[in-house]
Amino acid sequence: MSRSHNQAGAILDTALLLSDECGWESLRLHDISQRLDIPLSRIQVFYRQKDDLVEAWYDRADQAMLKVADTSEFLSMDKDKRLHHLIMAWLDELAKHKNTSRDMLLYKLEPAHIHLQVLGILRVSRTVQWFLEAAHSQTTHLSRIAEEVGLTSLYLLTFSFWIMDRSENQKNTREFLRRRLKQSHSVADLFDINIHLKRKPSDSVVDFKTSTSR
Repeated sequence: MSRSHNQAGAILDTALLLSDECGWESLRLHDISQRLDIPLSRIQVFYRQKDDLVEAWYDRADQAMLKVADTSEFLSMDKDKRLHHLIMAWLDELAKHKNTSRDMLLYKLEPAHIHLQVLGILRVSRTVQWFLEAAHSQTTHLSRIAEEVGLTSLYLLTFSFWIMDRSENQKNTREFLRRRLKQSHSVADLFDINIHLKRKPSDSVVDFKTSTSR
């Protein structure tokens, strides 16, 4: 691992620790500079603005999630269990600095931060794409689009629940996500348009002769 990569990680780690102490809103880049005894110009090499630290933190959660998919046991699971493991691995990483992670989200949602909200939408889309890749989704075309919509909704609902969850080891969030997946049986099946296209004609086509003769 390169020295610059290590320093970028150290800057992020310091930002998270300081934010745990003072809150994300109050954190300033010069606080990180002073704590690490490095010039602001060095921080700017890795993070051009404060929100870049948020993106780096979510990138780290993405990486933690993808590591879960590297095991042989993971590939033996059905798709629902894969998605459960992936989403919870992502949240477990954020849980290491849960209050800061929550404050980061609230900071993005402030009315004056419209540009950050746009970046937030792009971030959600990127993470959902990685969920699908890690889960080995094979859907295509309209089915893929529908699956992305379904998984995005599930992910955001679970994230919203997790923010307020104070149970040990995110136990309540794990159960919430498990129930949601069970209710839909499978995100892929629920939103897979190919399934509906395979229905018999009598199931989906109206007999206009019969209907007009009534």
